Formats: sequence, structure tokens, C-alpha cells
Amino acid sequence: MGQVIAVCTSPEKGTQKENIGSACLLTDWGLRGDAHGGKWHRQVSLLSYERVEEFRAGGANVSPGAFGENLLVAGIDFKQLPVGTRLRCNEVELEVTQIGKECHAHCAIYHQVGDCIMPREGVFARVLHGGVISVGDELTVEGGA
Repeated sequence: MGQVIAVCTSPEKGTQKENIGSACLLTDWGLRGDAHGGKWHRQVSLLSYERVEEFRAGGANVSPGAFGENLLVAGIDFKQLPVGTRLRCNEVELEVTQIGKECHAHCAIYHQVGDCIMPREGVFARVLHGGVISVGDELTVEGGA
């Protein structure tokens, strides 16, 4: 079980996301108003809060959304979950579709501190059932497909 620490969106790709506190996730799309929404396998990005805190302890000044994550969650080590894992938060159901991603043009964080954790730690999911997710909500691992 995890707790949602931040819910982040950005209107344009290639920019840091901003914690907006709450968002509507649309079935087979992603977060309403987020530039990465669409009918593809990376509709929602998730990152473990603990990994961001470890990165911050190394001297990086990063805030929620800095790595392009939609959901920052404490208490779940996402990179340990296999593709196909289902996640649930309120009425929202997600399915993990990808672990990590290649950073083609090093992000702003990489240029700032020489590293980025999203390629190693981030996971991506598609929205199987939409609804609202807010900071403070509980996210649970439901198992595989």
C-alpha cells in the first residue's frame, strides 16, 4: 500500500510537471490536461517518493514533478513490479505497461545534477478505469493481469 504524495501534470511535453493536488484520470487516456495523455501505453508515469528523497539527499534540489512523473507515491517500490501489475486508487485502475524509459535528450534534471532517476526508477501505466486521484489517497497493488 502506498500514499499519493503528488499529482502532477504539464501542458507541454519536455517540461517539468507541476503538483496540482488532484486530477481526473480518463479511461484509456491519462490525466486530463496532461501533455502525455493519449491512446498509447505510457498514459500515466509513476515514481517512488523514497527514490526521489534518496536523489535529493545526494544534493539535488528537485520538487514533485521534476522528473516528469504524474504520480509520486510513498510506500511502493515501482521498479520491482512486473509489467501487467494492476494498481488501484479509489475507482481508478491502472496497469503497469513499462518499467523505465530511455532518456533521449537528457532532461533538465540531468543537466542540473548529472543524473536522472526516471530511466531506472519510473514506471508507466495505462488507465483501465478512470476517476479522481488526490494527494493523500491510498494506492494499492492489486496483482497481475
